[in-house]
Amino acid sequence: MKEALIDKTSGWRGTREIWIRAAYEALLENGIDAVKVMPLAERLGLSRTSFYGHFSDRNDLLNALITYWQARNTGNLVRRTEDYAETITEAVLNVFDLWLLPDMFDSRLEFAVRNWAHTDGNLAGMLEEADRVRLEALQAMFERFGYEPGYANIRANTVYQTQIGYISMKKDGPDEPLEPRLKRMPYYAEIFTGRQATEAEFARFLSRHPLPEAAG
Repeated sequence: MKEALIDKTSGWRGTREIWIRAAYEALLENGIDAVKVMPLAERLGLSRTSFYGHFSDRNDLLNALITYWQARNTGNLVRRTEDYAETITEAVLNVFDLWLLPDMFDSRLEFAVRNWAHTDGNLAGMLEEADRVRLEALQAMFERFGYEPGYANIRANTVYQTQIGYISMKKDGPDEPLEPRLKRMPYYAEIFTGRQATEAEFARFLSRHPLPEAAG
């Protein structure tokens, strides 16, 4: 969601994407109770009436947020487990991209949705289904490299629950330095797979995550 919060060229009603973006920011900042039509309209400098040019009601907007979360986090995770890899360690390092690239897996949104699910039974069910789909994808990844189903299931759960726990502790926010996280990745890969990543595999992984240049 990189679109500017207010697009002055979009007309008096704004766009559906602008309203979703505003709802997304409000959810991350203050939780689901902040995602209401009037506060969002004030945030955008648009009329309350303009909201109904894009959504039937607040629930319609909330459903759009949930759809966005499902596509970005669950969809990208499943696709990443299926990406080409020659070894299980390379496959796991592919998955680690999700934890480091917010465009692939939005940890802040994941945290917010999990909090929201505590007060929304329907969303709690969707979250349970998302967890199931993600774990099945991770297990299938391990099985593809010869792990027996029982071992593959435990390893998948270990990978997934470690990261969800990390997110729940808000350890991977935007202020966390990247370099120490990168240094830990080969150790995580070895623990999760029982095998060491090769220097070439880890070098390819690092090439996808360049450290920001130090200020001169």
